[in-house]
Amino acid sequence: MSARFPFHVPVSHASEHAHAFGEWHGRSPEGLVVASRRNFLKAGMAGLAGLTLPGLLQARDLAGSAPKRKSCILLWMTGGPSQIDTWDPKPDRPFQNRGPFAPIATKLPGVQVCEHLPKMAGMLDKFTLIRSVDCRHSNHEPNKVFQTGNKLAEARVNPEAERYPAIASVVAKHHGPNDPAMPAYVAFMTSRSHIAFSGYLGSKYDPFIAQTAAKLPVYTNVGVDTGRVSGGQLFDMPKGLDRLRMTERSTLKERLEAIRRGVDPALESGDGMDQYSRKALDMLTGRAAREAFDISLEPEENRQRYGKHLWHQQCLLARRLVEAGVAFVTLDLSYHTASGTWDNHGDNIPPYGGISKGLKPLLPLFDHMITTLVTDLEERGLADDCLVIAMGEFGRTPVMGTQGSTDGRNHWTNAMSMALAGGGLRHGQVIGATEATGGYIKDRPVTPADLAATIYQHFGVPLDTTYIDGGQRPVYVVESGGEPIRELF
Repeated sequence: MSARFPFHVPVSHASEHAHAFGEWHGRSPEGLVVASRRNFLKAGMAGLAGLTLPGLLQARDLAGSAPKRKSCILLWMTGGPSQIDTWDPKPDRPFQNRGPFAPIATKLPGVQVCEHLPKMAGMLDKFTLIRSVDCRHSNHEPNKVFQTGNKLAEARVNPEAERYPAIASVVAKHHGPNDPAMPAYVAFMTSRSHIAFSGYLGSKYDPFIAQTAAKLPVYTNVGVDTGRVSGGQLFDMPKGLDRLRMTERSTLKERLEAIRRGVDPALESGDGMDQYSRKALDMLTGRAAREAFDISLEPEENRQRYGKHLWHQQCLLARRLVEAGVAFVTLDLSYHTASGTWDNHGDNIPPYGGISKGLKPLLPLFDHMITTLVTDLEERGLADDCLVIAMGEFGRTPVMGTQGSTDGRNHWTNAMSMALAGGGLRHGQVIGATEATGGYIKDRPVTPADLAATIYQHFGVPLDTTYIDGGQRPVYVVESGGEPIRELF
């Protein structure tokens, strides 16, 4: 038993659920899309040292060792949303403090939120609001501290900050995907500075960038829909290859069996493929991944329910991805590649505006997105396994009027709010509080390390797991003092 964490579960190398040919790396970053005969051979031969891929799948099922299908969707509100103008209103304060938005009642008695979040208000019993998040060490560009759970990952003061691994990368290494046909960590990324990467863990645990695999609407950096669609090139076949020839099941069956003939004769049935061979074939051709990223396969009614906005379509794809077996999906909710669309310094300061013209248009989009997602996860029986987190890098100043504006709020690292739902956790509550102005934590501070510990506990990653830094020293994935947020469990 660990002295550091009394509920420690021993680290098991068997819990790293990489796909059976993970170390052979095909043409694509996640090793799933077979776009040449050479890569097909690499994937097919990966089992020769022991079990073949179908045999591995069968053995895993027989042993009951399939990984739990825990997942997480992080709605990253890039730029730092105002706590006072979202989830921690201060209606009794002077205007320059309380801001232009009125509070509204919620499903939780005595709890109010901003008037522009009516859908969240109506189902707040499905959410937990944390109003006492300690963001003193956080910054943005790059947005690392909360995405790594490590206060040392602040690149403006620490030259090693970029090397601290994302929480999602740790999950990718120690939990892996819920289906070997899918990548473990996927990100919809507007800018490299908005997303945490794998750092010391190595590039194999970097996020799979979803724009290469999904066709999505193109928006300008101030949120105007151009009417164009881009992306999805990953699954295009290279020139000279016939998709039908590569994907037609019987032809691929013959090739796969020819590669392994004589090595695993038990799998050579004359009556066609067993379930494990079929699953292996789907993995080798990338069918599962290709279909998960293809939003056109979603029923039209549900596509309409989410909406046509870029963020809404990304959110729908995130649900499709976790349903297909991705463990961690991060959505970079920003139109702009710089500091982020939620960086609302003032209406007279382009491009993000202030509270009235900058933040106000974002809130109905976000309100619809998060409530639709949580409802959809519930309807599909995924809510107990999929944790939804909405947050940014820090809060905003309690008093409006910064940088010459009258209605903007500057960066504020003393307190911020965040929202959680799903994951089989205890919701319908507010954790912590700020004092009267909303600028400082009054009680129950929650740190980046606490958030990391909460996510790792959700995934079953031992809290005393370590990785090796550049000086060959072990580093805990949960900083000293970090503990799972007890109210959630």
